[in-house]
Amino acid sequence: MMNTSGTAPQRRAQLLAAGAATVTVGLWASAFVSIRSAGAAYSPGALALGRLLAGALVLGAVCLVRGEGLPPRGAWRGIAISGVLWFGFYMVALNWGEQQVDAGTAALVVNIGPILIALLGSRLLGDAMPPRLLAGMAVSFAGAVAVGLSMSGGGGSSVLGVVLCLLAAVAYAGGVVAQKPALGRASVLQVTTFGCLVGAVVCLPFAGQLVHDAADAPVSATLNMVYLGVFPTALAFTTWAYALARTSASRMGATTYAVPALVVLMSWLFLDEVPGLLTLAGGVLCLAGVAVSRSRTRPGVATASEAAAPDAVAAQTATPAPAPASTAAPAGAGAPVSTAAPEPEARAEQA
Repeated sequence: MMNTSGTAPQRRAQLLAAGAATVTVGLWASAFVSIRSAGAAYSPGALALGRLLAGALVLGAVCLVRGEGLPPRGAWRGIAISGVLWFGFYMVALNWGEQQVDAGTAALVVNIGPILIALLGSRLLGDAMPPRLLAGMAVSFAGAVAVGLSMSGGGGSSVLGVVLCLLAAVAYAGGVVAQKPALGRASVLQVTTFGCLVGAVVCLPFAGQLVHDAADAPVSATLNMVYLGVFPTALAFTTWAYALARTSASRMGATTYAVPALVVLMSWLFLDEVPGLLTLAGGVLCLAGVAVSRSRTRPGVATASEAAAPDAVAAQTATPAPAPASTAAPAGAGAPVSTAAPEPEARAEQA
């Protein structure tokens, strides 16, 4: 009976987190289309700065209306690291890398990010690595490889471009893993807003280039830059943080494998780029892998590793009972984002 009473809140929280992740993936996929338009008129650093300034203005206004205030002192470390790596360095490196290599190669290299997130999350945050998650990531990565190969142009890659995309993937993974503990100490809006502000400060050296490019850029490119700041940055990074606070970094990283499939679909709809059979097959594999990685076994047949996986609502509704330290849930999982982080978060900060 006790489990029955907690079923409705548990289901509602799961749906909200899944909906937030879906919004994030959809908006991040649309960003690739906008970057292709704005990137023709704006240099990599200027585009990143303009995007971050637009996002910071929106997020800052929402924070003022809601009276969020400054994040707690203990959250600043994660916010600063994620702001520098993910909001700042990642955006500049990816914009620059995509100017040096074709879209397929960029997609291939950047999609090692979720694998790095899983490895770092397991090592630093104590994230569980259940077989379903590993299998789903393997299937999705195979799909990303298929999409990348089908989109790659002959001889369109450069060593510099590949290195830049690789650095972007590393920065993305490091930013996600650093952000997770911060979500156990500060609110979702605080973590996202101040992370965006830190990224904007990092990109301030490109301010002169932004002014120069904006003077010559067509209106469509500038509007695409503003769109990138308001939706794929301000909104999507907030919904990402909301979902990340309620699941493990590894599972959230695997969810982003749906992005290549949606990019293929959006390119087909909005850019009249008809995908080939290999591209379509790769997109299907990406989505199938995400479905596998996000699925859970029934409670009666869950394996030991899957039982240890973070489950936000289960942690909220389960009957309190002593548990060994080795099976404690990762930071922020199953708790409101404003509460103090549990033991795994402390291990992350020590690392």
